[in-house]
Amino acid sequence: MAERILPWQADLWRLLAGRRQHAHAYLLHGPAGIGKRALAEQLMALLLCQQPDPSGACGHCKGCKLLAAHTHPDHYILEPEEVDKAIRVDQVRQLVGFVTQTAQLGGRKVVLLEPAEAMNLNAANALLKSLEEPAGDTVLLLISHQPSRLLPTIKSRCVQQRCPLPGREQSLEWLASRLPDLPADQREELLTLAASSPLAALKLHDDGVLDMRVQVVEGIKKLLKRQQSPSQLAEAWNSVSLILLFDWFCEWAHLILRYQMTGDEEGLGAADMRKVIQYLAQKTSPPKLLQLQDWLLAHRQKVLAKANLNRVLLLEALLVQWASLPGSS
Repeated sequence: MAERILPWQADLWRLLAGRRQHAHAYLLHGPAGIGKRALAEQLMALLLCQQPDPSGACGHCKGCKLLAAHTHPDHYILEPEEVDKAIRVDQVRQLVGFVTQTAQLGGRKVVLLEPAEAMNLNAANALLKSLEEPAGDTVLLLISHQPSRLLPTIKSRCVQQRCPLPGREQSLEWLASRLPDLPADQREELLTLAASSPLAALKLHDDGVLDMRVQVVEGIKKLLKRQQSPSQLAEAWNSVSLILLFDWFCEWAHLILRYQMTGDEEGLGAADMRKVIQYLAQKTSPPKLLQLQDWLLAHRQKVLAKANLNRVLLLEALLVQWASLPGSS
């Protein structure tokens, strides 16, 4: 079971938990890493609890114990079968079959679907009837990180609930409670790398991303000083995920362009790359940088789509272009 309600969700939780009647479908949306899944799991527990109170599920009844053991017969979780893959129409058809059944414990049935935007068009259309006319006392909880990608007909059939974002101080306080032994400056860096999403920052820490970041940043500095070659770095970064690398390089290209246009030293991103960004902004022509940015975005999409790419050759191509930026102003 997810942890109890996150501090920045307290007001929204009181609103949801205090409802006497619940909508047949909720769309919980907001940026990734702010705790939408944790909130949805708490709401699912409340809806399936046989002795709920305004603070949430009791944790002791038969329904709560079954849910904690992942054996509750009246809950259904639908996710992509592989990370970053689509939710397919046959998966939704199985879900529709669950919705049409009678609740085995005689209460509600609850469905949690994440991320809703992963449904392809056929899958989304297959879900529409269940959203419009759910069988029995069924509640569907849809989670979306990018609601703009959802069909209007999906959104119109749900109570749309934007989930609150924590402030930076609140995020840092929460991270400190979770990572008390980590130096404060590293918690700050994690939060910056996670675009201010505290749960995403915690996952970055668990994945060892700070060490990867140090390795990559040091490699870039050596590349620009001609102390390491693109091929050497492509091999050395074998343990760093491609999407993480492309996310970072896309962000750095954006920050260089932004600094060229504004000269704003407050908008240089994480501290580890600020001097490099300023240096490249002074030494690179905007047209060449825009060309590289287009290449990065196009190949990032291929990485996300799990295209059959040669990792080493792809990174070499990226780094050859990056190394050629200085001197092209």
